[in-house]
Amino acid sequence: MIDCKTGLTLRWNILKMALAERLAYRGDFALGTLMRFLPIVTQIFLWWAIFQSLDPDSPKTASLSGYTFQDMVAYYLLTMVGRAFSSMPGLSSSIALKVRDGEIKKFLVQPVDLISFLFWSRVAHKLAYYTVAILPFALVFFLCRDYFTSGWPAPEVMVAFVCSLVLSFALGFYLETCIGLVGFWMLEVSSLLFVYMLFQFFLSGHMFPLDILPEPFATIVSYLPIKYLAYFPAAVFLGKITGTALALDLAMLFGWTLFFFGLSRLLYRAGLKRYSGFGG
Repeated sequence: MIDCKTGLTLRWNILKMALAERLAYRGDFALGTLMRFLPIVTQIFLWWAIFQSLDPDSPKTASLSGYTFQDMVAYYLLTMVGRAFSSMPGLSSSIALKVRDGEIKKFLVQPVDLISFLFWSRVAHKLAYYTVAILPFALVFFLCRDYFTSGWPAPEVMVAFVCSLVLSFALGFYLETCIGLVGFWMLEVSSLLFVYMLFQFFLSGHMFPLDILPEPFATIVSYLPIKYLAYFPAAVFLGKITGTALALDLAMLFGWTLFFFGLSRLLYRAGLKRYSGFGG
């Protein structure tokens, strides 16, 4: 058994190692990070065309389910922040690959837990990402400051917003970890991952605000964990969710995070029982 002090030291070393690995090729990492900002322009043009079709004479005053054009641009920029926290590119496929190629054996013979190792590696990835992306993000939000018509949110709303981002990171990590751990049974999870990414792209709120969906779809989607990956942090910042509804949603987000944390541990233990150790 590893004591608490040794465990903290191990996690800190994993974080430092992963951070150094992410920053080893700084030019490539920075270029890849900056390229993610290009879709902003096309998305703004897309929503401008939609609102122009609603009111050709005055698209800026047109409204779509309570959203003006300015609100929609502000919402999209905030979903980018949410997805920057919750997205886990390559996580599921890398776990399945470790199982299939036998690389996972090194986590069985060393005092390193696979899920903890991957978690702190992702923390390092996000730290490196925001180190590079903080200035572009600040520039984009400064240039688009007029789109935030509701102004800067109250301190308690900002606290809820930050909490939603942190929990969305944990939820996104453990959810995709569960998909990757299915590799103990399926070996190849690409089809399952494709289905998940398809649902996530539309039902996380990345494409459009989920509260513009008609019933009963709006109610169904509101109970799914995917909405917390993009829609929820943006809606909190914009004041679309307040009071009791905000507290309930934060509790549901925390509950979903605990659920997938427990499920990932359960899948990992069950998978190891049937793992044969081939490859590698």
